[in-house]
Amino acid sequence: MKLFNRKRLEAVAAPALVGPTPEQVLRRLEWTVLRRLDGLLQGDYRTLWRGTGLDLADLREYQHHDDVRHIDWNVTARLQTPYVREYHEDREMSAWFLLDLSPSVDFGSGEVKKGRAASDFVAVLARLLTRHGNRVGAVFYGSDVDGVLPARGGRMQVLHLLSRLQPRPARAVPGPKGKPARQAPGAAGTRLADLLRAGESVLRRRSTVFVVSDFVSHPGWQAVLGRLAQRHDVTAVRLVDPMERDLPDLGLLTMRDAETGEQVLVDTHDPAFRHRFRQLAAQRDEELMHQLGRAHVDTLELATDDDLSDAILRFVQLRRQRARVMGGATALPTHLQRRTPPGPDAANRRAAR
Repeated sequence: MKLFNRKRLEAVAAPALVGPTPEQVLRRLEWTVLRRLDGLLQGDYRTLWRGTGLDLADLREYQHHDDVRHIDWNVTARLQTPYVREYHEDREMSAWFLLDLSPSVDFGSGEVKKGRAASDFVAVLARLLTRHGNRVGAVFYGSDVDGVLPARGGRMQVLHLLSRLQPRPARAVPGPKGKPARQAPGAAGTRLADLLRAGESVLRRRSTVFVVSDFVSHPGWQAVLGRLAQRHDVTAVRLVDPMERDLPDLGLLTMRDAETGEQVLVDTHDPAFRHRFRQLAAQRDEELMHQLGRAHVDTLELATDDDLSDAILRFVQLRRQRARVMGGATALPTHLQRRTPPGPDAANRRAAR
């Protein structure tokens, strides 16, 4: 009778873990981020979610794209100016994450890649929401829209979401005879508009929406994002790495476009090249912020070297300040303002006051 080495069989049968499990990731975030946020925010999360609940939160002047069904006609008649009601989100609230997991997100100059920063951010927000009886769902985009996670509540839903956010194996195409397969570059590039259109079709009722992406994409997504913002409360979470804005002096360096696979040899020791790189990065940032501002969405920048708790607190501050501005109480701080010129509606409102 042939004897088998049991340990060897077990080693063959059990695949090696590539990284921490979703349960381990969530436990880490609960201890390191969520506990700190509980202390800083003192559990006051309800003021962040305004929508179609039952509890009246505030009254403010009617603005373009507001739902006319929310007009308070009694206040409007007394003040001779249209006013709308805002409500605290009820427990029936749904939040959706539109997640860009394209090749350019799998980049990071330090220990944390943009994809890891996005995964942690989504997990923390999803857990904050589900702990208070809300539901979360997600739409996933890799090389195309490749999955939808229906909105549900509970901790298991967050674990399921995290499992879908695990790093994906690189796609490969067969190589020439006798040669190994090679990784397929994203020749078509990312089309963020496809992800946003998928979100439009999935979201049947008003929801809180987070578009998590580095916004490295073919053009054409701006109009779709604007339509999405007309029906939903949309926040754009922009993923960024410091090296995408300022190259260090590393000498000759081969750089590869993660979206197209194109490679180029650059001399990062050249001060003129690094200066031009910074200029182009600043121009790209300015154009992107202008496009997001025209779509009327809030924007949160999430860098790979950010402290996640600080990023969440910036989001909290953004939401609260935006609510005060919409109520006419104060102006946004400079670091939270959209870098876009005010539209004619804003000028008319100031003139009327």
